Amino acid sequence: MADNRKYRFVGKDYSEGGRASVIMAAISFALFLVDAIISFAAEGNAGSIVGLIAIGATLLSVYGFYVGMKSFADKDVSQKLSVIGSISCGVIMIGWLTLLLRGLR
Repeated sequence: MADNRKYRFVGKDYSEGGRASVIMAAISFALFLVDAIISFAAEGNAGSIVGLIAIGATLLSVYGFYVGMKSFADKDVSQKLSVIGSISCGVIMIGWLTLLLRGLR
């Protein structure tokens, strides 16, 4: 019979790229909240500051997705944060791009 159990070794550390990707996703999401608060406070007339924050946060999430995907090549590390960071940056990136494209319309 095959042994289908998965083992986690105590000595494995998380990949640095995965950690960075999760941090970039958190910063991008925080910038989304800041952007929403500024926009609501200005009643939709916030101007270019909201757009600049959005473009910066979009680029941050794109780079976070890249770093997260690149971190899968690391050997002898746990890939849990790489998966979490890549997926969250990807979802945030799609959300930002959708918001920016709707704003340009």
